Amino acid sequence: MLANNLIEKIEVLSEQCVKVGAIDSTLFGTYDVKKGLRDKSGTGVLAGLTKISTIESFDMIDEKKTPCDGRLYYRGYNILDLVKGHGQQDNLRFEEITYLLLFGELPNREQLQEFKELLSAMRQLPTNFVRDVIMKAPSKDMMNSLSKSVLTLASYDNEVSDLSIPNVLRQCLMLISEFPMLAVYGYHAYNHYEKDGSMYIHRPDPNLSTAENLLRMLRPDMQYSPLEARVLDLALVLHMEHGGGNNSTFTTHVVSSSGTDTYAAMAAALSSLKGPKHGGANIKVVEMMEDLKKNVKDTKDEDEVRAYLQKLLHREAFDRKGLIYGMGHAVYSLSDPRAQVFKGFVEDLATEKGLHEEYDLYSMVERMGPQVIAGERAIFKGVSANVDFYSGFVYSMLGIPLELFTPIFAIARIAGWSAHRIEELINVDKIIRPAYMSISEKRDYVEMSLR
Repeated sequence: MLANNLIEKIEVLSEQCVKVGAIDSTLFGTYDVKKGLRDKSGTGVLAGLTKISTIESFDMIDEKKTPCDGRLYYRGYNILDLVKGHGQQDNLRFEEITYLLLFGELPNREQLQEFKELLSAMRQLPTNFVRDVIMKAPSKDMMNSLSKSVLTLASYDNEVSDLSIPNVLRQCLMLISEFPMLAVYGYHAYNHYEKDGSMYIHRPDPNLSTAENLLRMLRPDMQYSPLEARVLDLALVLHMEHGGGNNSTFTTHVVSSSGTDTYAAMAAALSSLKGPKHGGANIKVVEMMEDLKKNVKDTKDEDEVRAYLQKLLHREAFDRKGLIYGMGHAVYSLSDPRAQVFKGFVEDLATEKGLHEEYDLYSMVERMGPQVIAGERAIFKGVSANVDFYSGFVYSMLGIPLELFTPIFAIARIAGWSAHRIEELINVDKIIRPAYMSISEKRDYVEMSLR
């Protein structure tokens, strides 16, 4: 820790940073510069082309953009069709959809079996890696721990900088296979050394899926129900890809365009995903709902719940940021298809866990949140619950610790990042370099003695 006098000096200097860094917000309109690379409706600046996924939030009716229920396609397949059959036992789809994202086609039985065997064979870490890397300097921040592990894995790769597609594909498949181990083992190390808990390092079972191995490695008794595995697998499928414009995937494109290696590109994507405005949003939803239960006497009373939601928007409750977490999306307006798919399975799991009252509260907030926002604020497009609204609740019901919420998002999204990295390397040979308009005034240099 720094001495108090040094901290005070840094605080004074930070005030100067704020003063010199502030830009008049009206200048963004004056120069037609879009904050966050988005216009008022949330539409992003067109920055590239992709064949990996498609997001639709409006239809063209009479030559006008008309909001519609959101639609998401992976390689041209509607996500609603891809998740059919998730209610059936032993029908886990993460590996199948990973194949689709990487290779552009749905696999037949033989191709899928070979792919599963390939991933299983790569689901191993270098000798003593867990002891020498993961167990040393454990951190509560699992995303930083995950990034550290990914960057360290580069030291074990003799072809780390080879950008040929076969080599990059090998590296991506290895990381897809190893992410669950890196995340879960990182948590167990933190839980043991920092929280004085027990240490469990269960090896993955080569005959199990990604979702099943996640639960197996996380739990002391390695046990889980078929429904738990199906719901977690569904969560992975719904989170694995969402267009090239989301922050972490765009980061993958930007960093890959510089010619850097796969480990560095994925570590950069992880750094983007860990932000509370991106992959960390589901944690904020869970924390917000816990605060609601503490401050609302009767959570079945709609008037009391509505009053709490209004306090959130007025910066009078929870973290005082003026947000109802889990509500709204940068692209979707009327509905997020992922949230709609998820909701039915969430109810089934809540019933199995005896948490239907909790589910009813989430459903109430999902219904009332958009109404409260519309009544309080001028909005340029519709507001609806996004996939993060329910995912944190699901992870809680699965007994997954809060520290692993965002890493599970990463375990899913690494499949999409891999597809986008390969697509970038195949098609674009120029580094991504957007422009910024300078609004600083020219000044004459002043000698030290005259300052």
